[in-house]
Amino acid sequence: MFQPIIGTGGYLGWRVLENSEARQREQFENSPVIEREIEYFRENIANATSAEALVGDRRLLGVALGAFGLSDEINKGAFIQKILEGGTLVTTSFANRLNDPRFQEMAEVFSYGNLTDPDVSSEAFREDIIARYKTLEFERAVGDVDSDMRVAMNFRREIGDIAALAEQSERAAWFRIMGSPPLRELAATALNIPSEASQVDIDQQQEFFADRALSVFGSSSPAIFSDPDNVNQIIRRFFLNRQLESGPGALTPGIGALTLLQSSALGAVSSQNLFLSQF
Repeated sequence: MFQPIIGTGGYLGWRVLENSEARQREQFENSPVIEREIEYFRENIANATSAEALVGDRRLLGVALGAFGLSDEINKGAFIQKILEGGTLVTTSFANRLNDPRFQEMAEVFSYGNLTDPDVSSEAFREDIIARYKTLEFERAVGDVDSDMRVAMNFRREIGDIAALAEQSERAAWFRIMGSPPLRELAATALNIPSEASQVDIDQQQEFFADRALSVFGSSSPAIFSDPDNVNQIIRRFFLNRQLESGPGALTPGIGALTLLQSSALGAVSSQNLFLSQF
């Protein structure tokens, strides 16, 4: 089995992963388990001409779900079939009523419930799903070692499209971030937004995120994440805040300054922000 290398975890582990990611991805994609599942998908996906047929073949379904980061749903066949058969064209469809956008994307790509039947026999469709599967399953393998790494990889992969969406609607972009559990987890942690914020009105939540982004990045728009430097900064803040949440150890960079800050009259958030500014 492939075992990702992430060093000691945390932000330093993230840097280790970034520097070795291309090589590790190659090793992962060439592993026997992944190669077997991909080959089976290539040879048999043309037979899945309906949602029922796809769900009825566990190996095909495993690759299909993995392509959208939904591998954990493999035992929910009836649930997945209902999502796929309902499509996405009607706003009240089952997929559109779910909060997780991954289900909507899968229903749209496979298109079993939409006006045009899925061309599951085409090479373009087949290779698109396989490429997605490789990417998302690698992230899952990393997440099996360190879940925070998977959250960060997911954010890095998805935030570009959301930044582009923000050019048309900042609110819609924030709602995309808030509606995706891993995206929200990273953004809320990095921006020091408490979990209790999820209990208030959704529009007020959006204001929390926008105000904190303005404070940290000088802009309230998710469009700032079209800049790779800002993406790197928010991921760095995520890992360092995670470190603060679990309690910094003696080897934590800047621990001496942080200890003095926390014992002073400064509030906890101010202490964290000053600590994070060192990186």
